[in-house]
Amino acid sequence: MASTPPKAFIFDLLTALLDSWSLWSHCAGSDELGKQWRLRYIDITYACGSYKPYESLVAEAAESVREKHGAPLPKGAEERLVQEWEEYLLPWDDTISTLKRLENKYPDAKFGVFTNCSVELGHAAARKSEDPKQGVVFGKVLTAEEIGYYKPHPSTYKAILDALSIEDPHDAVFVAGSSVDVPGSKEAGMRVVWHNRAGMAPKNDVKPDKEGKTLEEALSDYL
Repeated sequence: MASTPPKAFIFDLLTALLDSWSLWSHCAGSDELGKQWRLRYIDITYACGSYKPYESLVAEAAESVREKHGAPLPKGAEERLVQEWEEYLLPWDDTISTLKRLENKYPDAKFGVFTNCSVELGHAAARKSEDPKQGVVFGKVLTAEEIGYYKPHPSTYKAILDALSIEDPHDAVFVAGSSVDVPGSKEAGMRVVWHNRAGMAPKNDVKPDKEGKTLEEALSDYL
């Protein structure tokens, strides 16, 4: 861990804090189809840049998997994903406890989220990672729709840093959930840890400061 304590912890949401993989698999009908669909969505989003409706990218990824890969993704899977969003989108088993440990150790640190999502779905998802009874509440949640860009566009990382009033990016720890967030947040100047529970391959061979299969392991240097 760096000698200076972090002033902020910033999180990817849909992979670092929430088990969105299970949601996609549920709607796809199998883990393998869900993974294909989700990875295709991540590739599309990575190349997207400017914001397009989240639901349209989900649908584009579904059609790509059906047509280009010949995968039997069920008809209506994309609509079902949105309809069952809040019911099946759940935090990882160590999310709340790890956030609480960070809050206890760094009482003056700020906690924020930037998620590649719509305003409605993003804020609904963020609430799944909070526990007001334990004092685990994010100071700021921003979505790609609000900023007008998807990560890893530089504007997204600057927006959440500005929202948390962090002037020096190195004062913030970014907790990535997917491979595309690692180079983006590193280039933004933040300290970067990667909660890589899905076992994704690195993007552009850029490595985080720490990688872990669980959120607790990824953040172990700060706990």
